[in-house]
Amino acid sequence: MIRKTIDETVHNARGGEGSVVFSHILTKEELMGHANVYAKVTVKPHSSIGYHQHVGNTEPYYILSGKGIFTDSDGTRSEVGPGDVCVIKVGESHGLQNNTDEDLVMMALIINEG
Repeated sequence: MIRKTIDETVHNARGGEGSVVFSHILTKEELMGHANVYAKVTVKPHSSIGYHQHVGNTEPYYILSGKGIFTDSDGTRSEVGPGDVCVIKVGESHGLQNNTDEDLVMMALIINEG
């Protein structure tokens, strides 16, 4: 089967600002309970994914293009860009801000624990 991604625009994602576009590569059904999300995620300019905790799952990000500020569990803020991998472990928190005039594009995979 060949199909296009399923795009979903979320405003104020996880309490953040602005808009984030999730281009779902696989649906929840196709992930068969092993994961919740496998998507290309575009954080629009001057938008963010709000700071939130991962309970029962882990989430690696792979930054494809653009730049932003990643906030990890201990509150450390780090600039991220193409090629960076941000790993959020079970129980940890994070947020991501695009403070630029360009899209921040990444791959995101939310994997269920166990």
